[in-house]
Amino acid sequence: MDSPPIPGELLADIFLRLPDPADLVRVSAGCTSFRHLIADRSFLRRYRRLHAPPFLGFLDYNRVFHAVVTPHPSASAAGAVALAADFSFSFLPGPASDWAVQDVRDGRVLLERHPKFEVIFREVIVCDPLHRRYLLLPPIPGDLAESVDSALWTKPQTFLAPSEDEEEASFRVISMVQCLTKLFAFAFFSNTGQWRTISSQSWSNLFAGLPSLAGTTFFSRREYAYGLFYWVASLREKLLVLDSQSMGFSIVEHPPEARGIPGGDIAVVEAGDGRPGMFVRTEDTNYLNYAIRRNDFGSSSKWQLDKKIPLDSGYFFLGSMGRHLFLYHCRNPPVDARCFSLDVKTLKLERVFLSSFCITSVHAYSNFPPSLLSTPKVSSGFGNRAENETLEQSFAARSSAQSPRSE
Repeated sequence: MDSPPIPGELLADIFLRLPDPADLVRVSAGCTSFRHLIADRSFLRRYRRLHAPPFLGFLDYNRVFHAVVTPHPSASAAGAVALAADFSFSFLPGPASDWAVQDVRDGRVLLERHPKFEVIFREVIVCDPLHRRYLLLPPIPGDLAESVDSALWTKPQTFLAPSEDEEEASFRVISMVQCLTKLFAFAFFSNTGQWRTISSQSWSNLFAGLPSLAGTTFFSRREYAYGLFYWVASLREKLLVLDSQSMGFSIVEHPPEARGIPGGDIAVVEAGDGRPGMFVRTEDTNYLNYAIRRNDFGSSSKWQLDKKIPLDSGYFFLGSMGRHLFLYHCRNPPVDARCFSLDVKTLKLERVFLSSFCITSVHAYSNFPPSLLSTPKVSSGFGNRAENETLEQSFAARSSAQSPRSE
């Protein structure tokens, strides 16, 4: 006797449990009914809500994409996205060489245009290289820009903040300016198309009771975990923290192991259960200190040393994303550079890619394969429906041709 067909709602529950998006693409190529179910917007929303987008590689300052390689589980998806996307950014206005990558988040890339003459705030564009769409941000209004003290310590730091909505249809851009007496911060909201001031605080208020901060810079390194951005306050044994939801700044203590350590030897990750973790590499040691901030983010919260992780010399912090710390190791610089990821849950060190040169300034890029993106990440600029469908079909064909062993 033939068994009755599995109802669509049960099939959806089964497909939602597939951990690898590439497997979902292969299933969608199995038959028309599977394709229709998986391509449905409500199903895609549910899937993206349950699964984080896979890490696919790094995008460096010079617009070069370094895709992960086998045996990394995302190697197949990374290769397909590398073919489908335009990481040369040839679709942006003006020569691509005018633009430099500043940040990457949620499949979007933020770039700044090199100015022809010295200005405080540069032209900024946010784009989706997979669908070749972009949005050129309007300049910060004159009344807001004029409030910035001309005595700058560093050029403004502009970066992407997490989306406020569940489907990530909107985005925010934050521009921070560190001046002699104050910290200025502005935010652009894509759903309104406008900039607004989010903070203008004096250093004496932020660091109450501490000596003068003259000559100190916070912008050497930016870390992120659970909606919070972190900066190391040089020589102050403090962290400057920005809450991306409330848009408020605060100050927290370093873990004892991090005090006096340069910012490049500190990385923040997501330890689980909403708790941030921090890796610290001290000088002349063959291990990493790993501390977790216990309890909530109130005054009672403290960093507690969780473990010491053995690690050979020659490794350097490259950045972090979610629960992964990225490191690179140059055996015979500059001809043999290897990049690794360290999972804070399993403590497994996994090779990401091999390069013929050492890289130090990159941004982790994560995204779902084209067929799991029902709408482009940026709703303005170039691109059309036919082109997007062609990209999705090409990825589905490539993925279905790959054998499970190649993963």
